[in-house]
Amino acid sequence: MPSTLSSGLRLIGAGWVLIRHDALAPREIDPLLPPPARLAAQTLRLFSSASARRGRPGERVARAFEQLGPVAIKLGQLLSTRADVFGSEFAKDLGHLKDALPPFPLEVAQADVARTLERPIASLYASFGPAIAAASIAQAHPATLLDGRAVAVKVLRPGIEEQVNRDIGAMALGARLAHRFAPVARRLQPKAFVLTVARSLELELDLRLEAAGASELGEVMAKDGHMSAPKVIWDGVGKRALTLEWATGTPLSSEAALLLEGLDRPALATNLIRAFLAQALDHGVFHADLHEGNLFVSAPAEIVAVDFGIIGRLDADQRRFLAEILWGFIQRDYRRVAQVHIDAGYVPARHSVDGFAQALRAVGEPIFGRPAREVSMGRLLGQLFEITSLFEMNLRPELVLLQKTMASVEGVARRIDADHDIWDAARPIVERWIGREVSPLAQGRRLAERGIRALEGVARWAEQAPFAPQPVVAERSGLPGGLGTGLAIGLALGALLIALFTRR
Repeated sequence: MPSTLSSGLRLIGAGWVLIRHDALAPREIDPLLPPPARLAAQTLRLFSSASARRGRPGERVARAFEQLGPVAIKLGQLLSTRADVFGSEFAKDLGHLKDALPPFPLEVAQADVARTLERPIASLYASFGPAIAAASIAQAHPATLLDGRAVAVKVLRPGIEEQVNRDIGAMALGARLAHRFAPVARRLQPKAFVLTVARSLELELDLRLEAAGASELGEVMAKDGHMSAPKVIWDGVGKRALTLEWATGTPLSSEAALLLEGLDRPALATNLIRAFLAQALDHGVFHADLHEGNLFVSAPAEIVAVDFGIIGRLDADQRRFLAEILWGFIQRDYRRVAQVHIDAGYVPARHSVDGFAQALRAVGEPIFGRPAREVSMGRLLGQLFEITSLFEMNLRPELVLLQKTMASVEGVARRIDADHDIWDAARPIVERWIGREVSPLAQGRRLAERGIRALEGVARWAEQAPFAPQPVVAERSGLPGGLGTGLAIGLALGALLIALFTRR
């Protein structure tokens, strides 16, 4: 990890880049600022360059983020999916951050692939062409295998590991400063958030792990049919290189994608939402970077996903909480949603369930059933922030990737179909999960499994207990099986009864 000094200099440098591009306090927001803040912003703007100040705010932010590197670019990718919050023009200006960065030379990529695979390029590929897409961490090359199959080869950028390490250090320092000097930010747990993001970035820098994620998610997607993934070519996988079969379709980041003949835009948006929810709820693993640059579409409503560097995972309890919250909103059962938040520990138990349900109703009712284009997500997010602040709801670090992906997926779905209703799209997946996992039969099965685990645990404990007699002692006493076995059976039966009559 970089030193505090180097991280501080990196933070200062980031601020300077934003100032130079008039992106820290853009001139367009001057009318919204109070006089002191407006004067400060105008003073900072004196240090911006005339060439960097050109263009719209989104263009200036995009240039600054591109200069700042991978972490800032990832942030820009997320912002570009939320045209409903930041405006379509701003989102479009950030759009090129997805896959249109300057590539590094073909010769460098080929040498790196040969080095990481420990074999000559010609021993695996019949052809290996110049980059067709360059993103913040890696770029993709078209290639052909010796057997004639078309593939895409992903190669990490030179020196990216060191650059990400510097960014993580600066992020960590910024989080500590925010925690110390900005009390309002503490409930967002900036330090835990940075640790989560840092871990995901570190994993993204080993393409062997991405290959494993692509293989796992490909199997998961095949079970539901809402989305698919290219097959992994394992002979072409190394730490800094990944080979996948060629993804069919048109990149969703292309303006031509939504103009394809025969494209069913409502069905396409629905498939995207259902693919994500089926992955997260049914399987506990999901593609956590579903922006337009990572999606290919074909008529009428087929979706192929690529770039599996960030994989999200949910345990059984997190999946249950998510499903019950979504189901509660679909049913407009705000008390149930409030109770789940408290049961999950998202909201402290000292708060009133009915009071929190009332607050959730104030947010949910005005938007329920309305077309997406009539719902101001910016206003909705502002209201949610205010309400969760009143009820001391902290950011959950383990759910950061889930929240980020949900925001991205909803934003992409609305770009595909402006009238898309996320609740209607989600209903069949959530209903299926609720019917399977929250039915009396399912609850009985889980309680029985819990009881069996309790039996096994108590039996193991009893066998190791210091007061458990040796078999010879039991034999002399005439007790069948000995006192230790009898005690184990008694305690295990008690544990089973407790498991059957209590719920977490």
